[in-house]
Amino acid sequence: MGLPLLQVNDLLIEVDVPGLGYCAAVDGVSFEVHRGETLALVGESGCGKSLTLLSVLGLLPRGAIQSGGELAWEGTLLDSPAAFSELRGKSIGFVPQDPLSSLNPVMRVGRHVTEVLGRHQGLSGRAAEKAATELLTRVGLRDAARRLSAYPHELSGGERQRVLIAAALAGDPELLVADEPTTALDVTVQAQVLTLFRELQAARALGIVLVTHDLGVVARAADRVAVLYAGTVVETGPVALVLESPRHPYTRALLDAAPGFLDAPGSPFGVPEAARGLEAAVFETDQRARRARRLKAIGGAVPRPGQVPVGCRFRDRCPRAEPRCVREEPSLSADEHGVACHVPLDGPALGGVR
Repeated sequence: MGLPLLQVNDLLIEVDVPGLGYCAAVDGVSFEVHRGETLALVGESGCGKSLTLLSVLGLLPRGAIQSGGELAWEGTLLDSPAAFSELRGKSIGFVPQDPLSSLNPVMRVGRHVTEVLGRHQGLSGRAAEKAATELLTRVGLRDAARRLSAYPHELSGGERQRVLIAAALAGDPELLVADEPTTALDVTVQAQVLTLFRELQAARALGIVLVTHDLGVVARAADRVAVLYAGTVVETGPVALVLESPRHPYTRALLDAAPGFLDAPGSPFGVPEAARGLEAAVFETDQRARRARRLKAIGGAVPRPGQVPVGCRFRDRCPRAEPRCVREEPSLSADEHGVACHVPLDGPALGGVR
């Protein structure tokens, strides 16, 4: 398979917590992404997904620092702001979370794309406008030439999301990182956006890192998944394995709390085969079936930085916790379907103590 596009090893990110100083918010996260594959980072709010994504871009917010671990691009360490700046926008495209607040309200749609084309492709004037029109058309924005002069508020949520995707692709990236790209969209537009990601990936051999809390999106869009809890990876592996046979109690709890795509008949982990093609009608029908299922809430909350318990981080919310879980933090097993749990759902205790 060759070198991964992106490799993250034992990433440690600390945030400034009032009264406590700097505390770990991302603690020992590792993963890699190859060309043509999609990795999903999933978990509740506060688990460290977005911070991990921003560290890949070298865009950690004020009050957050990378204090440990390594990031590498095609085997070369990213160890300076200049190294991130060289990749950001050109080799790595970014689709931020909110398509309304992420676009400058007083900047016309075309300029959001032509600025990137100018910086990374050296295009200007009519050449940049032509390339922007082609990009916006390619991502499915109707009447793209006319929309170049529109302002963001004149577009729908789905259209604004397409503008962000076009801007992310304007540097001709090899890796696309997307933070909750479907959260604010209705289910039909969600399906369209995910279809677009798959089409672009197939055409350009894009690697994709997708941050989401929606396991339905994971099932439909990702090849591999890493489940984060309280800043660390608790389960990882191919999507079919993780969603069909979860090994960590937290992953099982997420599935039980999610609208019930696992109950749909016809294919592994409840995703109808037709839905793998992301037809909007199928997707919307499946969403209605999900809403009819009674959900199970996960008791408690994700511990905040500086309040992470000793031992297993999930132990206070876990129905399978035992005395060892209080004393020792489990390590992530090294097999294809890795889990960090002393009492995994499918067998005896695995791994050692970190």
